[in-house]
Formats: sequence, structure tokens, C-alpha cells
Amino acid sequence: MQQSQKQRDEIHKTIWNIANKLRGSVTGWDFKQYVLGTLFYRFISEKFRNYINERYQGIENYANLDDEKIKQMPQNNKTQFIKEIGFFMYPSELFENVAKNAYQMKENLNEKLESIFKNIENSAKGSQSENDLSGLFDDFDINSKKLGTTVIARNEKLADILIEVAKMNFDFKDNKIDAFGDAYEFLMTMYASNAGKSGGEFFTPQEVSELLTKIVANKKDKLNNIYDPACGSGSLLLKAIKVLGKDKVGAFYGQEIELTTYNLCRMNMFLHGLEFDKFDIIHADTLLHAYHSDKKFQAIVSNPPYSIKWKGDDDPILINDARFSPAGILAPKSKADLAFVMHALYHLANNGTAAIVMFPGTMYRSGAEQKIRKYLVENDFVDCIINLPQNLFFGTSIQTNILVLKKNKTNGSCGNVLFINAQNEFEKSTNNNKLTPNNIDKIMQIYKERKEEQFFSRKVEIAQIKENDYNLSVSSYVEQEDKSEKIDIKELNLQILAIVKNQQILRSQIDKIVADLESAV
Repeated sequence: MQQSQKQRDEIHKTIWNIANKLRGSVTGWDFKQYVLGTLFYRFISEKFRNYINERYQGIENYANLDDEKIKQMPQNNKTQFIKEIGFFMYPSELFENVAKNAYQMKENLNEKLESIFKNIENSAKGSQSENDLSGLFDDFDINSKKLGTTVIARNEKLADILIEVAKMNFDFKDNKIDAFGDAYEFLMTMYASNAGKSGGEFFTPQEVSELLTKIVANKKDKLNNIYDPACGSGSLLLKAIKVLGKDKVGAFYGQEIELTTYNLCRMNMFLHGLEFDKFDIIHADTLLHAYHSDKKFQAIVSNPPYSIKWKGDDDPILINDARFSPAGILAPKSKADLAFVMHALYHLANNGTAAIVMFPGTMYRSGAEQKIRKYLVENDFVDCIINLPQNLFFGTSIQTNILVLKKNKTNGSCGNVLFINAQNEFEKSTNNNKLTPNNIDKIMQIYKERKEEQFFSRKVEIAQIKENDYNLSVSSYVEQEDKSEKIDIKELNLQILAIVKNQQILRSQIDKIVADLESAV
């Protein structure tokens, strides 16, 4: 734990130092692409260097070799490198060598970096890893005028970033934390006013990610696969590594519409030591173009964007789409939330579990959303609804829900839905509330045992939900504890009578004193 905090502090310190170096130029949420991009560049450089050093005799430190010597190496050796690690880098292209000479390259540092990034991507062309590396550095805009108005000014800023990341005392190979996720979260707290909202980005705090992952991994030692249809930077998918272990998850799948977060997600996969054949992340609109349509997933986790617009019934093809047609109606054009739910349900394996963060209105609104809830409830797909505390997420204070879906519920859960009111399960933090390990453990214990606890959880039969017009709000079924002070009216009346009696005695005494004073005068 102490080592984890030390590594976390090291990352935070580095980000803070870079922010100070770039103050007045790159500001706000745009800042993340330079921080995370540079962290990733250092990571893959170290990964490639360590790979060569460990596997090839006679090479003590690949970083110290001359490029010409490597160019004389047989081509089939380089092909083997790419086959095993997914890409290729010459010694001069390694992060440590570029950072070491960054300030001496004020006139051409941007050209050097651009060339390196292109070479890394091009090295994978024609190989299995091509799709995973293609366009990976597109958002690292080395020629952005936000860095400076002249080439030299921009290169000075790039050098500052490289040097600060180089100073960081951090071993990616041996890290005890989710380095990328932690950096991402720290960046969001720095720019809380607009972080996570620009460009359609939505970030799930690590504690919420852990709860969702524990729900879908409940009573399972390993997962064949895990999927997030709106995967963002990949933090939700990658929690499975922490919860189950890297070797306990067969493959990671995701889809993301926003280019920047799509690239961050792929970087994040590499940062977690996943080889290119262990993940498949697609850049596209999930609702309109489902690229994993032939797959069923044992675990689905997601925090889709809340109440975004989509084509809905403006597109006649969608109503016949196998993902949406079973409900007989499409989610409203102005609120795509339940479209994501239907998409997840379609991809859910018969033995799988889906846990999806939901905007609260989707649980009770009428119209098309009510009809979709009716389909989900009557087919007994809804396993549990968890009401989370407010102010858990960056950029919004709303009180969200977790919707848990299953296609084949076991005997104890058949024909009923478990409602959990966890709105008070949090610890006050500086900017946001936070789920603690104890909070997560309590929620999971109730969920695992499907336990009923006054003011906290309740199992509700489908018939009762039907009578309540398919309302799935937790507050409709779990009574809220009245924490206001209980008042005994009889006791209160006796106290009032005693006060009045005392007042009368005091008034008589005061009147006597006043009369005595008047007589004396």
C-alpha cells in the first residue's frame, strides 16, 4: 500500500510540474493529450528496450547501441521482434535518448518526434498489431500553436514535457497502481470544471469501476471475455485485471466514438501489459455501427453517456436491428440511454452479467422508455438496481444507478428484482464523494446474498413492479430511514406547561420587586 501511494504521488508530482511548465500556453482539458501521450511514449520505449535486453544475448543495453548496427541486423530478426511485441524502435528513437538530448534539438525536436511516432506505427503495418497501433499518436499534436507561436517555442515546451516525464522515478514494469487511470483521474481533478464533458468524454472513477467489475465477476474465478460498448479510456475494462488478475481474463473488447479517448484506451491496454492479440478496441458509433455483432460476452461493464441524442426512429433500419427489435420500440431520439442497454443485452452471453451506470430518469420516465423497461422486467432480465450516492462522478453531481442484467437468473433471483439503496455509502472527499472499500464490500455482500435489510435493500416481485407501471426507481421500493428527531407530544406538552408555570412564578416575583421599588421611591 505504501509503495502504491509512493508511485501515485510520483505521477501526480510529474503532472503538476508539467502543468506549471506549460502554464499560459496549453491549458484546460487539452493538456491531457501531451501528458498521457508522453507517458505512453516512455512506456513503450522501456517495454521495447527491456524486451530486447532480456531475450537477446550479447545485448546489455539496447539503448546504448548505434542505429547502424541494428540496421545491419537480418530482417527476419526485426520481423520476429514485431511479431512478438507488435512494433519496432531503433535505439535513437527510444524515449530516454530523445529526452536526454531534447534541449539540444530546439530546431527539430518536433520533426524528430513526428518521425518516431510514424515509424512506430509503420513498423506494425502488415502485422497482427497493425490495427492496434494505427493512428495511435494522432492526438499528440506536436505542431499545435497552443504550444507556442514559433517552432522553437513549441519545441521548448515539448522538451519541458519530455524532461519532466524522464525525471519521474517510476518503473512501468513494476508498477503497483493503474498508472494511466490514476494519471487520467488526477488530470480530471485538476480541470474539474470541464474535464470529462468536452468531446463527449465520460470518465468512471476507479472505485465505481471496481464495484461494476466485482458485480460482473461475482462468483467467477475467471472471465472468457469482457466488453464495454462505450469504453472511453478503458478504465472500466481494465479493472478486471485488478479484481481477477491479468491471466484470468481471456480478452478485452470495446468500442468508442471519440477519437482522443479511443487512442487513450488503446494506449491504456498496452500500459497494462496486454499484448495486441488480447484486446480489440474499435473506433465507431456503437449504436449505429456495432462491430462486435457476432460476439457474446460473459461480462459487460459500461458507463454510457447520459441522455445523448441519436437517430432513433429517424432511421427505419434501426427498428429492425436485432439489438433493438425485441422491445418493439426504440429509445427516444433525445435520450439514447436504453438503446445502450438493449445493445448490451443483445451481446450478453447466456451465463453472463452486465452492469451499466444509468441516468436516474431512465428508471421512471414514461413513453418509449417505460415500454423498454416493461420488456426487460417481463422477460426477467433485470437482476438488480443499485442507487449510488450523489456527486461520485466528475462534472456532475447527479445520483446515478447501476442496472444489472442477466439472461438466465438462478432460482433465488428468478421472478424478482433486488433493489439496493446505497445513497449513503460514501466518504466525503475534496471535490467529490468517494466509495470506500468498506462501502463496496457492503454493497457486494448484499448483492451476493440477495439479502433484505431495512432501509437498505429489498427483493421485489415482478408482479409488484408491473402494478407500479414498471417503475425501477429504488426509492419506490426501499423505504428511506427517517433520521429526524422523534418527538413525544405528551412529553412536549408537559414541558411547555412547566415552562409556562415557571414564567408565571418569575413574573409574580418580578412584579413584587417592581412594587417594592416603587414604594421605596
